Amino acid sequence: MIKRLLITACIMAAITLTHAQQHSADLIEVISFGKNQPIGVTVAPSSNRLFVSFPHREPYVYGLTEIVNGERVPFPNAEWNKFVTDKPENHFVNVQDLYADDQNYLWVLDSAPAGASSVFGNDKGAPAQGQFKLIQIDLDANKVKHIYTFDDLPKDKSALNDMCIDNSKQLAYLSDPGLHAIVVLDLKSGKSRVVLQNDKSTSVVPGFKLHLDGKDVVDDNGKPFTSNVNGIALTKDNKYFYFRAINQTKLYRILTTDLANPSLTDADLSSKVEMVAETGVCHGMIADVKGNIYLSDSPDHAIQYVTPDGKVHFLVKDERLIWPDSFGIGNDGYLYFSCSQVNRLPKYNGGQDKVEYPFRVYKVKLP
Repeated sequence: MIKRLLITACIMAAITLTHAQQHSADLIEVISFGKNQPIGVTVAPSSNRLFVSFPHREPYVYGLTEIVNGERVPFPNAEWNKFVTDKPENHFVNVQDLYADDQNYLWVLDSAPAGASSVFGNDKGAPAQGQFKLIQIDLDANKVKHIYTFDDLPKDKSALNDMCIDNSKQLAYLSDPGLHAIVVLDLKSGKSRVVLQNDKSTSVVPGFKLHLDGKDVVDDNGKPFTSNVNGIALTKDNKYFYFRAINQTKLYRILTTDLANPSLTDADLSSKVEMVAETGVCHGMIADVKGNIYLSDSPDHAIQYVTPDGKVHFLVKDERLIWPDSFGIGNDGYLYFSCSQVNRLPKYNGGQDKVEYPFRVYKVKLP
């Protein structure tokens, strides 16, 4: 009997220790948002100003905010954040991604894909044509400087998701899971090129399902969550562009000099793509000044990073990291990121809301 009690006590102690280990002291909550789901996160390199974006879902408050003294402030102003369906040219429709560059500009990807192209599926009432714009905001003046509208992309098929800005070449690189491709936008002319379309590096592995929290991520119609090329990252020296699909496990990269070369065919570009590492399921990515690539790791409730030599390390593990999504790096030495909890939404749980509220943005010290 005593032996049995000792065994039981040891098991309970092990369970308690495991649970404690799932809450890391390294993980710091920056701000919470109630039931507003944060998606995009970025930090201005020079000023450490923190920006967070939100998709147009109820309860909608703002699409783009700056976090000031622990509070959300609509950015660049309240007018841009009003949801006005008949004036998409000067109002946010669905702010998807943010990127603060090295010239003190904030870039905002406002992306509302057509229902048939969205990674979330063709919900009832979804539009047949998508709306897209890339907005350049001057952070010195807090005013919109330029808007790109992607007039040369097929609005019924495109689903622009993440973007990086290469000021050295005056290009923007965007992931497009709808087109299974990378989009290269010329910031001078406003013209786009679609590259690596349907390449193995930009496409899902057929039959690959996300398995999180002990279950497949499948919607009410039995359709698994599926995304082709999604997370992307640009090294600080603008040399390498990293990218990958959600529904596969490999991280790829390509030289930006190759992406910028319009004379290279997709076959040419495909031959120049490097497989960097096996990283598991990932949603968002970012590079630091040392060339490390930080990646979300939903199955392990973790953040990983890949060093320039291709080795994979864990930065932090914590059960609160539910679908880590978008990243920013501050000049304070911290990695900032959102947890969007997509797999906990009612859509993927038979109508039951399993989100752990409030939604939060966290930070963790860089290695």
